[in-house]
Amino acid sequence: MDEDQFKYIKDDERIDQLYSQNVQIIQSPSVFSFSLDAVLLADFVRPNFKKANLCVDLCAGNGAVGLFLNDKIAGKIYEVEIQPKLADMASRSIDLNHLTDRYEVLQMDIADVYSKIKKDSVDVVVCNPPYFGDLPTSKKNPNSYLAIARHEIKTNFGIVASRMSGLLKMNGHGYLVHRPDRLSEILSTLSLHRLEPKRIRFIHPKKERDANMVLIEVIKDGKPGGLKIIPPLVVSGDNDEYGLEVSELLYGKHK
Repeated sequence: MDEDQFKYIKDDERIDQLYSQNVQIIQSPSVFSFSLDAVLLADFVRPNFKKANLCVDLCAGNGAVGLFLNDKIAGKIYEVEIQPKLADMASRSIDLNHLTDRYEVLQMDIADVYSKIKKDSVDVVVCNPPYFGDLPTSKKNPNSYLAIARHEIKTNFGIVASRMSGLLKMNGHGYLVHRPDRLSEILSTLSLHRLEPKRIRFIHPKKERDANMVLIEVIKDGKPGGLKIIPPLVVSGDNDEYGLEVSELLYGKHK
């Protein structure tokens, strides 16, 4: 880390880099850090280079997914995050990457997002939401940052789908990553909110293991039918090392 970078970080923080994109992210072991699901979600998004684009990252955390879209989505990108510490980290990561002209962080509950962003005005919405329900029997991390990021304490999938639909223009595209064991619920909730699934990809930790993530692309008011289940992604080989596709997403293509 060079001396200039130190001005962007606080105690207990570090700067990590996604080498495939030359993007730097401020992280901290005391709060939720981005992981592979954020990288995979950003990769799943279709490129869109229209200068008038408006993109929103809901449940943005420290801003990783939105920042990973820098070279794929033109126009304005909003990062919406309820936790003040994470929103502050996202703002400083934007500054660190010299992207303040295109990015803005909104520290707020996604349920209130229409107070800052007009309904039916957005071209692309992405979301890496909490995966687990807030049930009395749920074992939650004692770290509140991690608990909120992983469990539906501050929001739930119904609100996520509602706000994704409400923000998107007709025929706008939404992208999300979630758990396959909730897929039936997810698809029915998306349909309820006029979000037609068009592309699904399952992510497997190893080739003989069940999928533990699912990527979904939807189109608001899209025509029914035409859903594509694209080839799955296997994260690691038998040697526990990343496969070629994941390795290239993290570190760039091998020359």
